[in-house]
Amino acid sequence: MTDLINRPQYLNQLIQNKDIDLVKIVTGIRRCGKSSLLDLFHKYLTENGVPDAHIIHMNMESLRYRDLTNYLFFYDYVSKRISPDGKTYLIFDELQAVEHWEKAIESFRLDFDVDIYITGSNAYLLSTEFSTLLSGRYVEIRMLPLSFREFLDFYEFAPDVSMEEKFQKYLQFGGMPILREYKFNETRSNQALEGIYSTVVLRDILQRNNGINQAMLQKIMLFLCSNIGSITSPNSIGNILANEGDIPTVKAKNIAGKTVERYISMLRNAFVFFSVERYDVKGKQLLKTLGKNYIIDMGFRNMLLGYRDADRGHILENIVFLELLRRDYRVYIGKIGETEIDFVAEKPNDKVYIQVTESMQSPETRERELRPLRMIPDNYEKIVLSMDRSFINSYDGIKSLNLIDWLLRS
Repeated sequence: MTDLINRPQYLNQLIQNKDIDLVKIVTGIRRCGKSSLLDLFHKYLTENGVPDAHIIHMNMESLRYRDLTNYLFFYDYVSKRISPDGKTYLIFDELQAVEHWEKAIESFRLDFDVDIYITGSNAYLLSTEFSTLLSGRYVEIRMLPLSFREFLDFYEFAPDVSMEEKFQKYLQFGGMPILREYKFNETRSNQALEGIYSTVVLRDILQRNNGINQAMLQKIMLFLCSNIGSITSPNSIGNILANEGDIPTVKAKNIAGKTVERYISMLRNAFVFFSVERYDVKGKQLLKTLGKNYIIDMGFRNMLLGYRDADRGHILENIVFLELLRRDYRVYIGKIGETEIDFVAEKPNDKVYIQVTESMQSPETRERELRPLRMIPDNYEKIVLSMDRSFINSYDGIKSLNLIDWLLRS
């Protein structure tokens, strides 16, 4: 536990929920830092006077616990170790390895004086059976790879490296914390990302879903990576893959689309992709068709496709989408008339409309980005984010901000 780098945004959430009678569940893609977060929390407990005998910390993917895959064995093993006097902190890493773990967790809550913290690498952890059993008695903390601000804390740069160059590295390597060990060595970083990606596919997708065609999963993954931030539907992807001979064409209507939908939902459940719905700004309703997909981390996309700068607009859009999630917004794609707004981001008492573009220098681009925002009838904040460094910071009340500056704002 020596070389842990603090990620206060997440650690503070655990600390704020400490001793509250809710199960704390940290979810996120493999290797995004969940185990380190639990180590940091363990360290916090120790430093704040909790004796070791009152902390039970287990990683369920360790072979040490290979006989505890059944919830009854798991319950018996842990129960014997819970301290009879005072509160015991239960910290379980990768708990999806225990079948019906939720029954054991609920029982610990009922039978002992405990405070429970768990992590898991796929969304099945919060599947309906679990949600029903623990309804209203858990808080989910969604962990993402490093933000750009965290990236700057994690890495050391020579004093003469500009902020733009640092951002370029972030776009290229992404924010998986493990890559820090490779100090921007492209080959080693790609090998590490490949290892994580294979584990996600093999453990969190193929093991959980019978009859999966791995080649097809890879095709759909590559298609989504190539079309980040583009409006697509499972049917349109299915048709393209069917035309290319990747999905057998079947007479039954939409069969290819249904296959694609199923595979995309598996990638979502393993926290590899996010699907974002469209929202009709004037009609104030969600639209059922044609959403967009964004990837959890740019490093994976670049590892699979090779790093290329050509699609920079969509890459920047993906970065902004993830940052909005980190800032606790619910995010939609906006539609107003025939035009589109990149993001409508909402909190209970706040809403912001955002356009993302590489540059606002050309009059055509400027008009294209501003027009949808001008059409919005309400007075919530409207922002265009770009890589420009310009003295113009507002157009008719629409803010024009440098994207890097926006990412570095708290």
